[in-house]
Amino acid sequence: MRERSMASAPASIGNVGVGFDVLGQAFDAVRDRVTAAREARPGVRLGAVSGLVSSLPAEVERNTALAASQALLDAAGADFGVRLDIDKGVPVSAGMGGSAASAVAAAVAVNALLPRPYAHEELLPFALEGERVSSDPPPWDNVMASLLGGLVLAAREEPDFVQRLPAPSGLVAVLLHPSAKVETRAARKLLKGEVPMRVAVEHSRRLAAFVAGCVGNDMGLIRAGLEDVLVEPQRQHLLPALPQVKAAALGAGALGCSFSGSGPSVFAWALAADADRVEAAMAAAFREAGLDARAYRAPVDSPGARLERTVPVSAAA
Repeated sequence: MRERSMASAPASIGNVGVGFDVLGQAFDAVRDRVTAAREARPGVRLGAVSGLVSSLPAEVERNTALAASQALLDAAGADFGVRLDIDKGVPVSAGMGGSAASAVAAAVAVNALLPRPYAHEELLPFALEGERVSSDPPPWDNVMASLLGGLVLAAREEPDFVQRLPAPSGLVAVLLHPSAKVETRAARKLLKGEVPMRVAVEHSRRLAAFVAGCVGNDMGLIRAGLEDVLVEPQRQHLLPALPQVKAAALGAGALGCSFSGSGPSVFAWALAADADRVEAAMAAAFREAGLDARAYRAPVDSPGARLERTVPVSAAA
């Protein structure tokens, strides 16, 4: 039995450009940390908030960490409640999986307090219930990547089947977050319910090439596939500087460049030797567009959520 536990979960790159709602990548440049403390009173409550924000919604239905924790406690039939302290390291409304990171970290922390914890991969449904606060139905890409780490494929939703893909060697993800915000729910409402057949076929071609390139460690296939022809054109107006930033990244040697999730952050995959040049080119393009942008970098094969610390009941007493 544990009195307290602390878990962390990384940022993530939703869609990885070409894989809308199908692919996600852990991005361990920044992390959310959640400390869960056992309480006798049932339910979940918000404790201290720190990091990039000083306050978060205290209502379960408006807070991804609280919602994930409540779903987990309900499923486990827990006879206790929890208080969550949240340290936000992942920016919100940035296209970096901030809501997913909080939900995942909370699920891992609360799970450690259960008499019979779930296996790590079994926490996906509870984290998804947390992500439902951000967007309903909840997108899987950020959640599964933040939980499991690396590059993850959602092979099937019913029943759930997710699979880590081999991470190509020698690649890093460079991400620039401009001084703007895009809410996931609003960005998803922009998308059309139907697209022309030629677009659907071209999207399938790119996605197949990208996945095959990752599995075979083939940079040519990755370069051929890492372009979003399905969703990015519908959202490009949210960041008018995107074409210039993409052109700068590709000109500096990036294998591909696109929105991270629904934006406004923009990511690129690059060989480690080209990463400095790619980051500098993207930053310069943002500056030319009149936007400040903070740069982040992490391996494509970044680790996922982890339990950082626990305190047994006897030690806390």
